[in-house]
Amino acid sequence: MSDLEQFRAETRAWLAENCPEEMRDGDITAENQCWGGRQWEFQSDAQQRWFEAALEKGYTVPTWPKEYGGAGLTADEAKILTEERDRIDARKPLNNFGISMLGPALLAYGTHEQKLQHLGGIARGEIRWCQGYSEPGAGSDLASLKTKCEDKGDHWLINGQKIWTSNADISDWIFCLVRTDFDAPKHKGITFILIDMASEGISVKPIILISGHSPFCETFFDDVKVPKAYGEGNLSVVGEVNRGWDVAKNLLVHERGMLGTMSPLRGAKGPENLGSFAADEVGLDGAGRLDDPSLRQKIAQAEIDDWAYTLTVERMNDEANAGNGLGAKSSMLKYAASELTKKGSELRMDIGGTDAATIGPDGIEYDSLANTWLYNRAYSILGGTTEVQLNIISKRVLELPSA
Repeated sequence: MSDLEQFRAETRAWLAENCPEEMRDGDITAENQCWGGRQWEFQSDAQQRWFEAALEKGYTVPTWPKEYGGAGLTADEAKILTEERDRIDARKPLNNFGISMLGPALLAYGTHEQKLQHLGGIARGEIRWCQGYSEPGAGSDLASLKTKCEDKGDHWLINGQKIWTSNADISDWIFCLVRTDFDAPKHKGITFILIDMASEGISVKPIILISGHSPFCETFFDDVKVPKAYGEGNLSVVGEVNRGWDVAKNLLVHERGMLGTMSPLRGAKGPENLGSFAADEVGLDGAGRLDDPSLRQKIAQAEIDDWAYTLTVERMNDEANAGNGLGAKSSMLKYAASELTKKGSELRMDIGGTDAATIGPDGIEYDSLANTWLYNRAYSILGGTTEVQLNIISKRVLELPSA
């Protein structure tokens, strides 16, 4: 038996012993995941037991070095862990922006002290992070941001506003892009800084969307004092002052890769259940087939598209693990995932017919098909608009000439 075969056998046995049955439903939504943070409360004993078992094993962040709370798994071992977890439809034990975005950026640009302080807290689910990138007037053209950060000697002074700050109202810290040099070219005067959301002068206002469900917020900074360091060597700035765009680009690749690798049609509400949902709503014909040829064709196409997408994700992950990096290809995954997510919710609305057009109680019931359909329109915008992704693909992947 090879080392990887042995690892697979051990992983399968560990999952069988440590992942509670309640965590094997494949039903992964924003509401039932474990997010961690100062305000977090476990939703069930099973969720807590699953998290604690994974934490002890280093499996909340399996590829991170052990000194930062991970398991130090190789890319091949991490792939096996994911495959074995998916095989039993297990939920992730912990999921947040610290793991998927800030963590990789800190591993690439952070000091040893920054990594020790922040990565460990992320791995242990102690701190929930939000992202301070977009501003009014600086969305797709992010580098035009104007949130001002002044050097006051022993601290930074920040004034400005961020928008579409997902979960800012329930997050503990924010990783933020600020302008430290207004005279430099717009990409050159940006700094990447870490800020405690409990700091005096920070206020948050949730944004209510038409779907009734919204993680988005406006975040305001009014004379916010940020220390130069949170302890010896643990600087608040990641990377170099005025060179934050380098860190930002690294993080955006991981963000778009994360959004792109979310399975848009699979899981408990994936294509394998579209047929049964349609059968309940529409009924079957005499031959036992869905009694609507058009819906049959749409469901079959959805499953084909989903499998093609899943195989593309696996291929790109293998390329990245082989050292080729994801780079601009992350935009391909993000674009495809956004389109499939929207099409999936539109198809469910088709299946549900007029009954599906009902908005949930008080407009906030996220499980309503109509609410989900409305919210999923946001995937064309969040993480970089569809138009921006297509431009990146044409220029940096396909290397097409500019118009």
